[in-house]
Amino acid sequence: MSDRFIIELESEPAGIVVRDGGAFRFYAAARAFDRLEGRLFNTPRDAHRAAARHQTASEPRSACGRPAHGQRRSAPSAGPEPES
Repeated sequence: MSDRFIIELESEPAGIVVRDGGAFRFYAAARAFDRLEGRLFNTPRDAHRAAARHQTASEPRSACGRPAHGQRRSAPSAGPEPES
C-alpha cells in the first residue's frame, strides 16, 4: 500500500493523506478543508469520507435542504444555452 494519497472531491483536491505510523495524517490542499488539517484517519477512505461530510456540512443550504439561492453543486456549464 502506498504511503501518500490525494483526496479529491468532484475532481478538486481537498488534501493529501500521508502515512504516519499506523494511520494517515490529513493535510489540507484548500482552505475549505483547514478544519481537517492534521487529523489522523485509519485509512485514506476514512479521510475521503470525512472530507465529503465536511464539504456537505459547509455548503450553504436553504430551508428545504437544497443549495441556497445562487449556489451551485456542480461546475457551471461550458457556455450559454443555444437560443431556440
